[in-house]
Amino acid sequence: MPGPGLLSFEWKGEGYQPLVFSQDWQVALLNWEAVIDAENIGEIERHNQTDEVFVLQSGRAVLFTICDDEMQAVDMQAGVLYNVTAASWHNLIATRDASWVIVEKRDTHLYDCEYRRLTADELNKLKGLLPDWLELKPK
Repeated sequence: MPGPGLLSFEWKGEGYQPLVFSQDWQVALLNWEAVIDAENIGEIERHNQTDEVFVLQSGRAVLFTICDDEMQAVDMQAGVLYNVTAASWHNLIATRDASWVIVEKRDTHLYDCEYRRLTADELNKLKGLLPDWLELKPK
């Protein structure tokens, strides 16, 4: 149990939960949720003014980005910091046991997020970039 000068936080629920706040940044935990399941993938987001850092804690996950019309998909490794730069479209595909630490500008998810659907061409390209352990099922 933490003592004076130390706080601890955990999030066991599904989805995204900001937990630690400073004046300029926040740290959140993200646990698997249906929107990042391989069968539901299709929406991507971007933060136009700020970067966002992802650290995979458990499970398996792919972080994919689109920046300057270039798409990449990274088979995330636990404990590695992945920095998605400002204005890069991105999302995750993951197993049900996946969990991440996310560090970003405070409240950016409230005012600096833009969302859209992947185009059919983007979805087809993404399918070709996925690691062997993960396949998108046809809809």
